[in-house]
Amino acid sequence: MSASVLYRPGDSVVHRLPAHVKIVAAFAAVLGVVATPREAAWAFGADLVVVVAVWAVAGVPVGWFARRAVIEIPFVLFAVLLPFVGGGPRTDVLGVSVSVEGSLAGWNIVAKGTLGVLISLTLAATTHPRDLLAGLRRLRVPPLVTTIASLMLRYVEVIVAEARRMRLARLCRGDDSRFLWQAAAVARGIGVLFLRSYERGERVHLAMLARGWTGTMPAPPAAPPGAARWLAGVSPAVLVAAGCGVALWVT
Repeated sequence: MSASVLYRPGDSVVHRLPAHVKIVAAFAAVLGVVATPREAAWAFGADLVVVVAVWAVAGVPVGWFARRAVIEIPFVLFAVLLPFVGGGPRTDVLGVSVSVEGSLAGWNIVAKGTLGVLISLTLAATTHPRDLLAGLRRLRVPPLVTTIASLMLRYVEVIVAEARRMRLARLCRGDDSRFLWQAAAVARGIGVLFLRSYERGERVHLAMLARGWTGTMPAPPAAPPGAARWLAGVSPAVLVAAGCGVALWVT
């Protein structure tokens, strides 16, 4: 796979950091966000400032992340309903009765979910998928997991291209999936695509075995990062953890 739709090429300090350093920093930042008390709204605001600062250093515009963060809309819609369906004590907001506990739960989902998505998008935007897999190997993730992910990234583009060719063939034969009675043809096409993908995977596996496949992907040699690069990489996560600690101490 040449590049992920979530990866934005660049040559910033954030882009040049080793992938496993960024993975550790992102994981620690998400843990800090999750551990922050939901009542500490100021801490979530501070976390957002830290994330936006990383975007500025990486040279990735805010709109790029905003367009891709729409993936969390279903969770936001669920969170919006909680103040109206939650139990416990209720209060009036603009003449509407809402649940206090439901409002806090909905805010908790929106704040932590949004920050988690933005942190994940930041990692994906500044790290090539191939480097992410190499970073996971450096962190001693089981080889079977990284191998499956690597093969998926390599051949998902092939499957998508096959689906486009099949769709074009259907359109050339007068198919129009906008009509309900074409649903059966679309379903059959999905089944055929699955069978073709399975057969292609079998052929690829046999070809790999014929070329000496041992069950693990070769890892490119890489020099270990120094203390300065580790410090630069995890500093945003340290700030998030510090905000979480202060929020826990205050509350």
